[in-house]
Amino acid sequence: MNAPLVRRPVCALCLRPQATCLCHLVVPTASACELLILQHPLEVHHAKNSARLLHLSVPGSRIVVGEAFDDAALQALLPGPRTTVLLYPPTAYEGHAAPALLEPAQLVHTGTLRLVVLDATWRKSRKMLHLSPGLQRLPRLALNEVPTGRYVIRKAHAPGQLSTLEATCAAMAQLERNTERWQPLLAAFDAFVAGQMNYIQK
Repeated sequence: MNAPLVRRPVCALCLRPQATCLCHLVVPTASACELLILQHPLEVHHAKNSARLLHLSVPGSRIVVGEAFDDAALQALLPGPRTTVLLYPPTAYEGHAAPALLEPAQLVHTGTLRLVVLDATWRKSRKMLHLSPGLQRLPRLALNEVPTGRYVIRKAHAPGQLSTLEATCAAMAQLERNTERWQPLLAAFDAFVAGQMNYIQK
């Protein structure tokens, strides 16, 4: 006879078990740039996922779960008049639509920008991009300088691969030309990583 399934209490805000609730790590960090996180379904309940802490810490940010986003869905998620940019390397993939050209002048005023971030493994993010032509056509923002990764609880498959939170903080700092303002959130991320490591080792 199988043992009864034990359901752990889950925090309604961060969607994590109460034992690993991360709400105490939330660091409100306002940004003039709008943030939209498109989260792969496999990341929603992943214990090591960083996007929820990011979303809870950036007021006004949105997190939408899905693997494929058709043009109608993207139009609803990306209303004007903001300039929308996708945080993604400018790598070209065969069969993909060419991304729109990103003019430096478009990045001058962060209050007119919307940053779209894909929260997924690199393999899954490529699939999300492949399944969503509208995402392929968005102008891309690449990081000028890739910081050293702090995400030691998940394996990076290539140098320069960061967590969603780390990459977004780096992108926001680049757009705002203000690195210091994002340091408290990165410190909270360090605490999140340390907490996960302690939990795993118990």
